[in-house]
Amino acid sequence: MSRIGVKEAKAGLSGLVEDATSGEFVTITKHGKSAAVLVSVEAAEAAKRALAKNRPSLVAHLKLFPADVDLDDEVFQRNRQPSRDIEL
Repeated sequence: MSRIGVKEAKAGLSGLVEDATSGEFVTITKHGKSAAVLVSVEAAEAAKRALAKNRPSLVAHLKLFPADVDLDDEVFQRNRQPSRDIEL
């Protein structure tokens, strides 16, 4: 993954697009900090599909585990009590 400043990215955008098209991720920085990433259309579409997946919560996933346990048992209930006293 290459890193390039905004000013340099403006000057060489066509080359950066070629790099992204060939599969390279190009990080564009602003004031030395990462601001954006230039990627191929395929990589962007794959990221969109991954983010759009309807993933179950951890609890829902664990409830799919085939076992002879009572999932409504209080052992599986969330304890909302603070675990310790703290002074602020």
